[in-house]
Amino acid sequence: MSLSILCDVYRSARVEGMYLYVAKQEGLSRVPEALMKRFGRAERAMGLMLTPARTLARADVVQVMQAIESQGFYLQMPPKEDVLP
Repeated sequence: MSLSILCDVYRSARVEGMYLYVAKQEGLSRVPEALMKRFGRAERAMGLMLTPARTLARADVVQVMQAIESQGFYLQMPPKEDVLP
């Protein structure tokens, strides 16, 4: 695994709380077409330098980095709603 990855984070215009992390130099080119259809219009939210020491709010940074390297993206799903019993 790389020591760092310069990435862009895109938010889904269709699904609240869904984000795609991709390597900046590759953009969305490795994201499967079927996923992009479900994701909808991708709106760039921010750029980040990912390192194993960085903390992300809702994802493990090492898993994000591994997914970007192996498949070209990391998909962060919306948080599950708390269900009352």
